[in-house]
Amino acid sequence: MHTPSAEIETVTRDLVSIPSHDDEATAGDAIERWLRAETDADVTRDGAGNVIARRGPDDPDVSLALVGHHDVVPPAAAQVEGDGDYLVEERDGRLYGRGTADMKGAVAASMCAFRDASVTGSDRTLLFVSFVGEEQGGVGARAALDEGFDVDYAVVGEGSTGYSAPGVTDVAVAHKGRRGSTLVARGETAHASEPESGENAVYRACDAVDVVRSLDFPASEVLGFELEGSVAVTEIEGGTAWNVIPEECEVTVDERTVPGERAPLEHVEAIEGVEWRIDQDLLPMACDDAAFADLVLDAAAAAQEGEPEHVVKPHATDAGWLADAGTTCVVCGAAEPGEAHTAEESVSLAVLDRCYRIYRGVAESMADLG
Repeated sequence: MHTPSAEIETVTRDLVSIPSHDDEATAGDAIERWLRAETDADVTRDGAGNVIARRGPDDPDVSLALVGHHDVVPPAAAQVEGDGDYLVEERDGRLYGRGTADMKGAVAASMCAFRDASVTGSDRTLLFVSFVGEEQGGVGARAALDEGFDVDYAVVGEGSTGYSAPGVTDVAVAHKGRRGSTLVARGETAHASEPESGENAVYRACDAVDVVRSLDFPASEVLGFELEGSVAVTEIEGGTAWNVIPEECEVTVDERTVPGERAPLEHVEAIEGVEWRIDQDLLPMACDDAAFADLVLDAAAAAQEGEPEHVVKPHATDAGWLADAGTTCVVCGAAEPGEAHTAEESVSLAVLDRCYRIYRGVAESMADLG
């Protein structure tokens, strides 16, 4: 299979150079423009700013999407040029810059694979999707799903390289989610010299923390993998002065969730004056079709000399929202652990080429799906 290596690098460079931490519109424009120029696909831009391209019928027997996102976290100062564009540099076979790993490199590989894949069968539809707002809790994916976006299978191009062995691009069949909560304890203020005259909110918060500490971590199994989540108190704040009984105290709880299970944090509300509030709930993902997971693994094996494996990813992605809506998902992409969101973020150009071959290989195996 021919790989358009130079083109993937060029498209990645172009996308990475476009600032997209505050406003993704310009990056979305570039993706949409390229798809219209390079493919005969039906290209749309929804109200949220997501770019969606489709090759095949609107009502197919089987649909497969190559999924990414074109927003990024804010860059470090060293990642911005004088004109405001993001700096992109090539060193030793890697591209450096904000968004190279997370995840404009994989978006570029997906765009080229979407264009080049030979899709057989009039009942098969291949899609390319780049969402906005992934870094803000899946804003774009959730908006698309609310508007009726529906696809049978998806390969989400978030990082899966270097999990089983250095340099190997694996296939993640599950990932954890994150639920962030606040425990709000309320009492009654009083002078600290007469503590019995009030109700100490900090004491109530401490009782709630004891409940959290007593909870078992959530656990589940996905395609033979045992996933264990976690629950941890990470912040506590309360009180106004050294001589005042506090009337309010807040406790932050970080929970790493697993498919189908949650820690029963609602138990804290059995304590008088304590309220449990969910601030963020990024969903976990579980692939529900072993045959699809194997098909993607076969494509990954054919694209590299290493021996890829099915793995579990610790971080939430847009695959969680898609899977919750009924899409069979895996995660497969170029980013390696520790690359995303860093001041030295980078991606291997060779691995981007590999991802192109994986994505194209999966797309050209659509006849085996369904």
